[in-house]
Amino acid sequence: MKPRILFAGLFHETHTFVDGTTAWDDFEVTRDDAILKKLGDASPTDGFLSVAQEEGWTVVPTIDARAAPSATVEDAMFETFWLEFETRARPALAAGVNAVYLVLHGAMATQSLDDPEGELLARLRALPGGETVPLFGVFDLHANLTARMCAHVSGLVAYRENPHTDARDSAVRAARHLARCLRDKTVPRMTWCRVPIVWAPPATGTATEPMISLSRFARELEQTRPGVWECNVVPGFSFGDTPDTGVSLSLIHTLEPAAARDLVQCGADLCWSLREQGRIEYQAVDEIVAALPANPPGPILLVEPADNIGGGAPGDCTGVLRSLLKHGTRNALVAINDPAAVTALADLKPGDTKTIAVGGKGSRLDPGPVEIAATFVSRSDGRFELEDKNSHLASMHGMHIDMGPCAVVRSGGVTILLTSHKTPPFDLGQYRSQGIEPRDFAVIGVKAAVAHRRAYDPIMHATHFVDTAGPCRSDPAAFPWRKLRRPVFPLDPIIEPQFTIL
Repeated sequence: MKPRILFAGLFHETHTFVDGTTAWDDFEVTRDDAILKKLGDASPTDGFLSVAQEEGWTVVPTIDARAAPSATVEDAMFETFWLEFETRARPALAAGVNAVYLVLHGAMATQSLDDPEGELLARLRALPGGETVPLFGVFDLHANLTARMCAHVSGLVAYRENPHTDARDSAVRAARHLARCLRDKTVPRMTWCRVPIVWAPPATGTATEPMISLSRFARELEQTRPGVWECNVVPGFSFGDTPDTGVSLSLIHTLEPAAARDLVQCGADLCWSLREQGRIEYQAVDEIVAALPANPPGPILLVEPADNIGGGAPGDCTGVLRSLLKHGTRNALVAINDPAAVTALADLKPGDTKTIAVGGKGSRLDPGPVEIAATFVSRSDGRFELEDKNSHLASMHGMHIDMGPCAVVRSGGVTILLTSHKTPPFDLGQYRSQGIEPRDFAVIGVKAAVAHRRAYDPIMHATHFVDTAGPCRSDPAAFPWRKLRRPVFPLDPIIEPQFTIL
């Protein structure tokens, strides 16, 4: 009989410091056999389904819910998800399944749950038939992984790359671990360690330190220590106020407990030795823009981590746009998420000019909308297919992206793409689908921290990370922490770090 694998997905990176909440209606929900149609869409779900097909598994799909990074999730959303999942999982578990596979993010937070993924796993284990079944899954490198999550699973596999070009590949690795478990009838377990460090997202790129050394440690451990199936180095998500926010290490293994603890202790010591390399300081945007050359040989990127859409920011902060207009910068390009501005342009024809208020509506930290004389260029439905199937966006939404109704306008020397759904700038198809060639511009504003690099580094002449107002600033001390377990670097003086290992 073919092995039966129960499948579900719950994916949200929660920025607890931004205004508002994220409701059930904000999630893209796929149910039952429609999940199987994700085969071939380049997402983590596709990675699992491809291995399931190779192994001859019967997939029992339940529900997959995912939303772009945004504000605290409403409790009702989680309970609705659980009700729909439980309704499907109970009869499947009663009929018998050989394993469970989950696609998670790992940095979700609701109004009353600091660790909803851990709660989901605990509830799953409490269902009849779910107590001891092997449970594997994949999760994001920016998870705030918890001891509770690890206690209830056989093995969770983290992405290894930031930008997340390997989300599908990581899901494949997790599924292959599941296949090994079923084939060898050996069920691994996890050992977890929290390191008291909070690094802002720009410090977590895997092409730079401290992540280069940490990744090297993890790969060497996997290659040299029998019994270690996977070593996860997880820098965490610094915009979620939870007790376990920050850096963690974990092993999927069949080692004796003491041996596993010794290995994660070594990793924790390495993390601590590298802690200063995660400090981030950027120059003010006006200082950078004032000194830009007039005719660079290729685009100069103004990377704006404070409005990092991939970190939960609204994508409509105005710091870079204001500075470009103020300094009369020519041949510049920016994208602003502003559905109201798109609507205000609905009756215009190409060449028409109208005064509109752009941006500044999504964060109280931003100075507010910028009034511009907008010359209308074009409009579209905002749908496009990724040019790069390994784009960071594929890990979130698959290949097909919907920016909502869009409009392109020009004001002074700046071309502005106005979108109705905030869309992380991780694929050049975002602009090219609108008839805009990014290579043709002297300056491009990018609302990101790291994940834009795969798309933009090949075309850029130079990159400047700039300090602007916004909810994703790279200084952890800028946020009103309430729940974070202290002391933690760099917020507190720590002489002897305490590593929690479970």
